[in-house]
Amino acid sequence: MDLDKFDIAILKELQADARLTNAELAQRVGLSAAPCWRRVRALEESGYIKGYRAEIDRHKIGLGVLAFVRLDADKNTGERTREMEEAIRKIPEIVSCHYISGAGTFELQVVARDLEAFSVLARKVLINLPNVKDLHTSFSLGEVKASSELPLAHLSKSVSAARAPKA
Repeated sequence: MDLDKFDIAILKELQADARLTNAELAQRVGLSAAPCWRRVRALEESGYIKGYRAEIDRHKIGLGVLAFVRLDADKNTGERTREMEEAIRKIPEIVSCHYISGAGTFELQVVARDLEAFSVLARKVLINLPNVKDLHTSFSLGEVKASSELPLAHLSKSVSAARAPKA
């Protein structure tokens, strides 16, 4: 699916506020309701829009600690890595996990009620994950920016470039 300026505008508006009604969204992007709805459905079906969620303030629900944990694998083999992945997916306190380059195998973002709760999780769960050789933790001392909104400006430039006359 090739994105045009309307699709990009829809993605931008829904990132900012996914609770917009179709009528509000259509007005903001300059379409009538029916074509706007069809475009949203097409963006969903083609995987550009993966879902809709509420953004919850972790502090308000008592999760005051955010830790960044680098896991070093004992062996980086296919089966052992898959075992680690499966175990990581089952731990609700791990809110994000990435393969990383450089030192380590995985970088986790882990939330906990407090340092004591994190300590218990680290000593009883994280270090005992399958194939873990070591873990290294850094704690967030404060958030400067936390956003799930992705930059879209490069998409507008590709649409403009595709429409530019060729010399």
